[in-house]
Amino acid sequence: MAFRKALKGTAIIGTGAAAALLGLSQLSEYRKTQARLGCVAAEGELKQPFKDELPTRQAQLSTLQDTEEFDVLVVGGGATGSGCALDAVTRNLKTALVERNDFSSGTSSRSTKLIHGGVRYLQKAIMKLDYEQYMMVKEALHERSNLLDIAPHLSAPLPIMLPVYKWWQLLTFKEIFLLCFYFSSTHSYRLSPFISSPLATGQHNDARMNLAIALTAARHGAAIANYTEVVHLLKNTDAGTGKEKVCGARCRDVITGNEFDIRAKCVINATGPFTDSLRKMDDGKNTNICQPSAGVHIVIPGYYSPDNMGLLDPATSDGRVIFFLPWEKMTIAGTTDTPTDITAHPIPREEDINFILNEVRNYLSPDVEVRRGDVLAAWSGIRPLVTDPNSKDTQSICRNHIVNVSDSGLVTIAGGKWTTYRSMAEETLDAAVAAHRLGGGPSKTVGLVLEGGQDWTPTLYIRLVQDYGLENEVAQHLAATYGGKAFDVAKMARVTGKRWPIVGNRLVSEFPYIESEVRYAVKEYACTAIDVIARRTRLGFLNVQAADEALPRIVDIMGKMLDWSDAKRTEELEAAKKFLYLEMGYRSRSEQLTGTTEITLDTQELCLIDRYTNRFHKFDKDSKGFITTVDVQRVLQNISVQIDENALHEILNEVDLNKNGQVELNEFLQLMSAVKKGQVSDSRLAILMKTAEESLDLRGPVTVDRSGGGV
Repeated sequence: MAFRKALKGTAIIGTGAAAALLGLSQLSEYRKTQARLGCVAAEGELKQPFKDELPTRQAQLSTLQDTEEFDVLVVGGGATGSGCALDAVTRNLKTALVERNDFSSGTSSRSTKLIHGGVRYLQKAIMKLDYEQYMMVKEALHERSNLLDIAPHLSAPLPIMLPVYKWWQLLTFKEIFLLCFYFSSTHSYRLSPFISSPLATGQHNDARMNLAIALTAARHGAAIANYTEVVHLLKNTDAGTGKEKVCGARCRDVITGNEFDIRAKCVINATGPFTDSLRKMDDGKNTNICQPSAGVHIVIPGYYSPDNMGLLDPATSDGRVIFFLPWEKMTIAGTTDTPTDITAHPIPREEDINFILNEVRNYLSPDVEVRRGDVLAAWSGIRPLVTDPNSKDTQSICRNHIVNVSDSGLVTIAGGKWTTYRSMAEETLDAAVAAHRLGGGPSKTVGLVLEGGQDWTPTLYIRLVQDYGLENEVAQHLAATYGGKAFDVAKMARVTGKRWPIVGNRLVSEFPYIESEVRYAVKEYACTAIDVIARRTRLGFLNVQAADEALPRIVDIMGKMLDWSDAKRTEELEAAKKFLYLEMGYRSRSEQLTGTTEITLDTQELCLIDRYTNRFHKFDKDSKGFITTVDVQRVLQNISVQIDENALHEILNEVDLNKNGQVELNEFLQLMSAVKKGQVSDSRLAILMKTAEESLDLRGPVTVDRSGGGV
């Protein structure tokens, strides 16, 4: 918790951590919501044909192929598409959903993790008297409140601090928020390392939230399948008008290559950044309406932010908003906002990572250094900004979302944001019902509790500890990830053979993810190792090195459950490593230390080269000019330290630039130069050799803990 904004005379305001209400109108809206929640409850429990056990993916595919006609076919398994499927099936409409990759594999898993009410929109609404902006905030606050209620295990209120630099902003925010507090910069810094003020918002585990929506739809009877892509749309000729109408889609199982038709009265396009691809399947003359923008986030150690408070500052060097948020005991920083090409595999750029780091440095105390090597993971998400195809001004970007029904009946929902996924889905289904005369009644998703939320309580984790002998940290993680379904995960956990914990072998030592989560992930339709490290768990988003270390065990467990051949296991391992390397920032880490890295210790630090050279020669006793695991083991034995040989190979491999199984002197000096510059932080080899050198004379025991590294 090292942030400190070096600003003098800054005005500071704040609100309580309770949900911010937008005046009497928002209070009225809240009361209406509560009444509507009561209506949903009064209707009794909706049908849940799969309350106890979800159908397998193969069973879902069979349903998709064998059903004569669905009422609704949703294309896209992100937050909006899954929300549409849930809205449709709970209206008693026969519902199908297909996703060409995994659920939440796109934008929905790469967000800022906030459930927010649109503070920036609200400021514009007041300053510019913009009614549309006001209505957007009103809707977002309503949806935020609902989302916190229906998924209490995956979401929670999060105070956000906001710097106020002008006195008139103080008056503006006092008008906006009912519960306001003023903090001097000194008081605010004592409250947290941020010089800012707390605003009410919410935070969630976005990929798990998306999955919970999709699984809830499946439990209510929707036929859903990931890794099922649309090859082309099916059409027939309307007998009354003579026009072609969309009546389904030709689909392909990506895993097996098998193709089949899905017939439906209505097809909904909820494909996010790929909106235009499906629109052009419908009509090749359609112009693009999606204007993609890339948002890069980085993950840095948890000590960079308080445990229970984040920061939002719109006053960055180029006007983009910057976030610092605690998440999963780490810190997320971002985001960028740059035009980009549409791709299924966005890659974080080094220049964007450095932009975020430079902004982070503005909030640090002078005695704390932000190092490039502190970046543990980085990712890029594509925000699908859209223009309204019905608008005369085709160049203006829609600030909210659009629902469009084409001449052939294809319903498109595009734009919007995570917080309002449910209301977007409701609006989409209302349009679909009207356009295709589907019936089914009004939406029933307000107050509808999502997968895992029904039996969750804040103290549920205690029962997991008591009943199953899980570690406290693991139990808390399971409760916060699976809610009431955490007991199903615990039942699948294997005995450790230790006195404590009794069950629950961790995938990696420093994270609470356990092996049974991989087994449970298969029940949640995980088909690849990437599904596990990126979306069923969030390990790949938190620490790419730890994810890379866990991969062999993950592939082994999935291989046994899914009957993978040796070739398939190798393929999965390589694909997951490529994913970490390109999409999660591992490449950026490797680029900090390459064979062409210059040794840039300045003239005043030339003595360091001698020190590092002498340290190297203490391991290279034979003056070979390189060291191997044998050399390191020999020194460690002299100081009574034991490290597994496989672990040693991993440690040296991080520095072995030419991958010849040994570390040359020049490679070691490049490493130490990169460490000195902050490009690489907490290198395991650097720490190990320094600790060993200091202990050679003492001959005492030395503990070498895994550092976690960085990207």
